[in-house]
Amino acid sequence: MKRLAVILILLFLVLVGIYFFIFKPEKYDEPDLYEEIIKRGTIKVGINTDSKPFGFYDKNWEIQGYDADLARNIAYYILKSPNAVEFYPVTPANRMLKVSTGEVDMVIATVTITPQREEIIDFSIPYDYAGQALLIRTNSPITSIADLAGCNVGVVFGTTAEKNMLTLAPNATIIGFRNYHVAYEALKAGKIDALTSDDTILSTFTFEDKSVKLLPKRYSREPYGIAFKPGESTQRLREAVDFAITDMKNRNTLLRLRRKWKL
Repeated sequence: MKRLAVILILLFLVLVGIYFFIFKPEKYDEPDLYEEIIKRGTIKVGINTDSKPFGFYDKNWEIQGYDADLARNIAYYILKSPNAVEFYPVTPANRMLKVSTGEVDMVIATVTITPQREEIIDFSIPYDYAGQALLIRTNSPITSIADLAGCNVGVVFGTTAEKNMLTLAPNATIIGFRNYHVAYEALKAGKIDALTSDDTILSTFTFEDKSVKLLPKRYSREPYGIAFKPGESTQRLREAVDFAITDMKNRNTLLRLRRKWKL
């Protein structure tokens, strides 16, 4: 019986080999996303909607901000129309999933380029930089990250700040929030002693509310990149976006956007 089983297994392997030799089935190749976008006529962009001045709803419930304007400029380069964009709200916790599954064509949502993220998604060249900072109440005795021992520090789930604080302030209690608005309200209510994230995002709160302030020290240099699904199917799209970013830098378009949104 054992001999018969071995013979049957060998026969099966031979038949499989013959099948692949004769029919040579081709492996599945994903369609080129750049060509899909051209045919569709719009770009699906994942964007934050609670991180003013990068992405937020205005009083008419239209998405505005630095990242939104960047997306519209990229749409002009690729589709010759700044209005050829469909915005899809994302959060720091789900934005990687949204782009890796193809729900959106790209994510423009203050995504920091890190080696760990580069293992699961692809990035454009950096379009901007930020630094991790601390937002505290104006009357707080906290003067630096060294004062956070025993304090409650807020982070937004899915951000690089969440990971960095475990190293920068190991004796602090890290409390996660689903978005910046909720974290900011917790700081105002005294539920946390400090909120940490990119200075470009936190500075907005200080413009609108003098009861909070941003400490001057920066604890990292964060390059922002546009995120794509990894693989050959997005290569042409990434190249087109990289060209657009480079050209916008050379033409000072990005500088004008920074000034427009007071970054």
